[in-house]
Amino acid sequence: MMRNVKIAATQMSCSSNIDENICRADALVRQAAAEGAQIILLQELFETPYFCQKEKADYYVYATELEHNKAVNHFRAVAKELKVVLPISFYEKKNYARYNSLAVIDADGEVLGKYRKSHIPDGPGYEEKFYFNPGDTGFKVWKTRYAKIGVGVCWDQWYPEAARCMALMGAELLFYPTAIGSEPQDGSIDSKDHWQMCMRGHAAQNLIPVIASNRIGEERDEDSSIHFYGSSFIAGPQGNMIAEANRTEPGVLTAEFDLDLLETQRIEWGIFRDRRPELYKAIATYDGDLAL
Repeated sequence: MMRNVKIAATQMSCSSNIDENICRADALVRQAAAEGAQIILLQELFETPYFCQKEKADYYVYATELEHNKAVNHFRAVAKELKVVLPISFYEKKNYARYNSLAVIDADGEVLGKYRKSHIPDGPGYEEKFYFNPGDTGFKVWKTRYAKIGVGVCWDQWYPEAARCMALMGAELLFYPTAIGSEPQDGSIDSKDHWQMCMRGHAAQNLIPVIASNRIGEERDEDSSIHFYGSSFIAGPQGNMIAEANRTEPGVLTAEFDLDLLETQRIEWGIFRDRRPELYKAIATYDGDLAL
């Protein structure tokens, strides 16, 4: 028995024009669908520039309620038209809270639910704690038309706990929309290889393909500048690099997987059979101290 699914990762630069950014993303989705992709990933917060470089209250206006978000509503129609699954990252407003959220749109255009980014970074150029409440949804897995998928957002991808939780919940594919690039305070830092290696580790440890979409281009805000390094990729279930984009060009990557074959391999390898959850209590603490 075979259950093949073709997935795509995309990457693009973003301007200050929301409609223009949605148009660019639309073109990439249509290109991926034309190449046969059934689940297509767009990058984190693609509607706008990456506004978290500086702490500015003016940028709170980017936040919208899920039902009023321009990108989500646009891509609901696209998903239905093209019969594709689209995880869509957006800046969510809910009463007086703000979240870095993601809506999963199934191939009929319906929103299956939303995930709110769990891990919120805070550092020079990536001042996300100013803009986002910590996500309160917990990790989630969605049964879409083509596969059970788990989605983390950017900083979530550095945490093996997140990937393992989604795997335990039945995810067959893991998707990570991202916005990462240079460090404004130190131009000598290049995290690209480290960034990829972390997620390739999630793939290898869980025997689940990982798909990451990052933005490209330079974005400036006053005296701060980030060069987003693209390098979007698709990793196979052994952490093997199947497809990788370059650092500067927009584009689409695709790969096809037999989900039934991958499930058999996961079972045969025994990593989920041989787990010892009762021994992992330290992972649920901050300091490893089980005496409290």
